[in-house]
Amino acid sequence: MTFHSQRCVVVLATDMRWGFDSSLGEEANRFRFLTPSMGSEMVHRDGEAFVEVDPSGRYGRYGELLGSGAVKKVYRAFDQEEGIEVAWNLVKLRSFLGDEAMINRLYSEVRLLRTLKNKNIIALYSVWQDEEKNTLNFITEVCTSGNLREYRKKHRHVSMKALKKWSKQILKGLDYLHTHEPCVIHRDLNCSNVFVNGNVGQVKIGDLGLAATVGKNHSAHSLLGTPEFMAPELYDENYTELIDIYSFGMCLLEMVTLELPYSECDNVAKIYKKVTSGLRPQAMNKVKDPEVKEFIEKCLAQPRARPSAADLLKDPFFDGIDDGENNADNHSIN
Repeated sequence: MTFHSQRCVVVLATDMRWGFDSSLGEEANRFRFLTPSMGSEMVHRDGEAFVEVDPSGRYGRYGELLGSGAVKKVYRAFDQEEGIEVAWNLVKLRSFLGDEAMINRLYSEVRLLRTLKNKNIIALYSVWQDEEKNTLNFITEVCTSGNLREYRKKHRHVSMKALKKWSKQILKGLDYLHTHEPCVIHRDLNCSNVFVNGNVGQVKIGDLGLAATVGKNHSAHSLLGTPEFMAPELYDENYTELIDIYSFGMCLLEMVTLELPYSECDNVAKIYKKVTSGLRPQAMNKVKDPEVKEFIEKCLAQPRARPSAADLLKDPFFDGIDDGENNADNHSIN
């Protein structure tokens, strides 16, 4: 679970006072600074009460939980300066004291996000550590419709044209990551890590907690990810950014079939056996459109034959498909 890098991205600068805690490890201390106590009292504004505000007083957190995972909780929040809703990501560091690899992973996500500027990647606005509560907090943009898996389950009748628009945007995000300097491999792309602004048909890649930056040879060597979406070479712990293309193919398969890849397997060992044997998920049998099946197969090909995100964006599969991010204009009243 270590952050693997041959050429690290730039650490963000801050005007806060720096502190050092030997129990957190060097990577974590790059982001550690002493913050004023927010207290536990409710901070009232004209409308809904904030549970807490950030040290600058700009961002206020509400009590509403947007989502949670093994590492963090995400709350609805508000940017008072810009007048927009944002996501307040909160990680309790006390749970990970002594686990330097996990702490480094958390700070790696924050550091990576701060360097990435792309309309199909979730943006990071601010980050700080609360010394009193021993939490890492960071503010990101919020997508109004949740993640792609939830969104697709909610809206079961979606045209192939719409699925292609979403797919094109995901590939644009991947192309940005893979051509970034240094190259960024997501390593855990799946439909729960892609987020949706449903009112404009926009999708964005998020949850870069397992991402790695790599040097010129674009190779990495750590076993990480979600088993159903992991490329065979990832199990060998010798891979490139093309593992994200494999994962994207599985995302498209899930979007088309509304079925998690390898759902026929009841444990990780069975998934591993199928993947490493080159056996496709049973969900592939539900894909009736030959064009769609052929495109997914391209994404799942062996690494040497697997196309890049840039190559896939040029594929005839996307002929006549725009990004789908200007749907408001397409629905104007004549």
